[in-house]
Amino acid sequence: MNINIIAVGKIKEKFIEDGIREYVKRLKPYCNINIIEVNDEKAPEGLSDKEKLDVMHKEGIKIVDKIRKGSFIISLCIEGRQMDSVEFARYIEDVMTEGNSNMTFVIGGSLGLNDDVKSMSNLKLSFSKMTFPHQLMRLILVEQIYRAFKIMKGEPYHK
Repeated sequence: MNINIIAVGKIKEKFIEDGIREYVKRLKPYCNINIIEVNDEKAPEGLSDKEKLDVMHKEGIKIVDKIRKGSFIISLCIEGRQMDSVEFARYIEDVMTEGNSNMTFVIGGSLGLNDDVKSMSNLKLSFSKMTFPHQLMRLILVEQIYRAFKIMKGEPYHK
């Protein structure tokens, strides 16, 4: 399985970088994982709704440009489907069983994901109704992907 994570913006906190690096290392026996960063657009406080949409549109173009053709696309968005870790593992396993060898997860910028990106997704996934910083979401996602593979393989993992 080839997994790409396309994320808007750079990681600024060392502890988040360290955590991501650790889970990417742990995932090596299970899949090829690649994190692709696209530059975020400047989004100062006080933007109008139109300006916010413009920022998300520009980021969306950059995201779409990085999606591998034929990839199964999962966009992370607050209005998406919620599932627990076991359901998530089974979902990934089902996608793999259906013959999909390329999966792309998309994490938007601080304003969220453009509707064009959401509409091309095979799944809109929500980790919570709460809002998380997009940088921290990257760490949470790689941990959950790792957990999913441990569940799929029937291997122990702390609860």
